[in-house]
Amino acid sequence: MKGLALLGWLACTLAQAAPQAVEVPSLDRRDGVALRQPGFWFPATVAGPAPAMLLLHGCGGPYDSRGRLSRRMLEYAELLNAQGLHVLVADSLTPRGEKELCTQRLKQRAVTQANRRRDALGALQWLAAQPGVDAARLGLMGWSHGGSAVLAATQRDQAEVMTAPVRPAFAVAFYPGCSEPLKQGWQPVAPLLLLLGAEDDWTPAAPCEALAAQARAPGVQLATYAGAYHGFDGTAPLVLRTDVPNGVRPGQGVHVGGQPAARAASRERLLQFLHQQLGAR
Repeated sequence: MKGLALLGWLACTLAQAAPQAVEVPSLDRRDGVALRQPGFWFPATVAGPAPAMLLLHGCGGPYDSRGRLSRRMLEYAELLNAQGLHVLVADSLTPRGEKELCTQRLKQRAVTQANRRRDALGALQWLAAQPGVDAARLGLMGWSHGGSAVLAATQRDQAEVMTAPVRPAFAVAFYPGCSEPLKQGWQPVAPLLLLLGAEDDWTPAAPCEALAAQARAPGVQLATYAGAYHGFDGTAPLVLRTDVPNGVRPGQGVHVGGQPAARAASRERLLQFLHQQLGAR
C-alpha cells in the first residue's frame, strides 16, 4: 500500500470486472439449516495470499433502485481491490424476504443485529476458505445498519463472537448506531475505525464518540466530520427523508446526503487505517 494514494478514485468509472455471484452461509439457521446469503465476490489481482474485506450494507440493502449492486458497494470494492484486498459483499435482506428496513420502526424490524452478526461471522468463515485469501487478515466494513452490524460482530463479550471459528482482524464502521452498544458496555475484539458525521440526525455521532472513549485495547480510532450528515461518503444531494420513522427526532425525518470534503477525507482516513493494520504492500 505504498503511499496509500487515492489511486484516482475521484475519476473512477466503475469499470472493474463484474463480480462473481456466490452463495455465502450464515451462522443463522432456519429449521435447522444454515441461512444462505447472496454474495458478490470481487477477487483482487494479486500474487500470494491477500487480505479480504466483507462489506455490510445499510438498511436499504446492497442494491440500487434498478436492482443492481449499488454504486457505494462498487466504488468501495474497486478502491479496496486497488489496495490489494479481495472484497465480498453479502446480502442479509433478500433471504429473509426483506427489501429494506429504513422505513420500519426499530422495534418492528424482522432483521436484527443478532441476525446480521451471524451473517457476518458466517461470511468470514467463507472468506477464510477461499483460495488466495489470507485468513489471518480479514476485515469488516459497514454503513449505518451495516456499521451497527460491524459493532455486533466485534463485541468482545458476545459469546457468538468469541466462539466463532473465524473473527475479524480489523473493522471499519461508517455512521453506525452506537446507543445500544454503548449501553451494553461494548468492547472491541479487533481494532476499529469509526467514521462519523457531526450533523448526523439519524445515527448521531455523540454515542459513537463515547463508545470510542470507553474502549480498551485493541482500541477504537475515530474521525468526526464537521458539516456532514448521514451518508456523507456518497454523492447524492442532501435531502430530508420523511419516510424514516427513527432518528434523533422520531417522526420528523432524517437528513441524508453526500458531503464532498468529508467523502474525500474519510477515504484518506480509511486507507491510512488499512495501512496501519496491513502494512505496506
